[in-house]
Amino acid sequence: MVNNIQPVPEVLTSKAIIRFQDCDPYSHLNNGRYLDYFMNAREDMVWKAYDFNIYEYSRTTGLGWVVTQNQIAYLRPALLMEEVTMESQLMESKPKFIQVEMRMLDSDRKLKSLLWAQFVHVDIRQGKSTAHSAELQELFDKVCIPVAEKDFNERLRALNI
Repeated sequence: MVNNIQPVPEVLTSKAIIRFQDCDPYSHLNNGRYLDYFMNAREDMVWKAYDFNIYEYSRTTGLGWVVTQNQIAYLRPALLMEEVTMESQLMESKPKFIQVEMRMLDSDRKLKSLLWAQFVHVDIRQGKSTAHSAELQELFDKVCIPVAEKDFNERLRALNI
């Protein structure tokens, strides 16, 4: 699963098409649906890049991650049938915690939306946080790219030049 990764990409990317059912009456991606696009893209990226299926992991180990906090900024509307680039990177990792930055970009690489998502690793059956395995922590340490800005709004200004 995680042990056969060579080489290890750090910033993961994919493309997405903004779909009709996800848009408001103005043909803009509905604010609530941005999270779906970000999370679906991240799940797909991690599976493709690291051969790591989080649902298989949860099914076989009884462990997984739960979102504890999201910070999101909407800068430019994502439009119906627009192809956007999704980027994500692990920006912080601790024994029971990870934080991921996700970006949605237009075809000119202008930032449409920024998300910081925090996840806690949990034992699903016990409903308690638990430390990552040594194997997972090793992967996280390899791919983690800390960002210079520690404040979400600072990061937003730095990316949205």
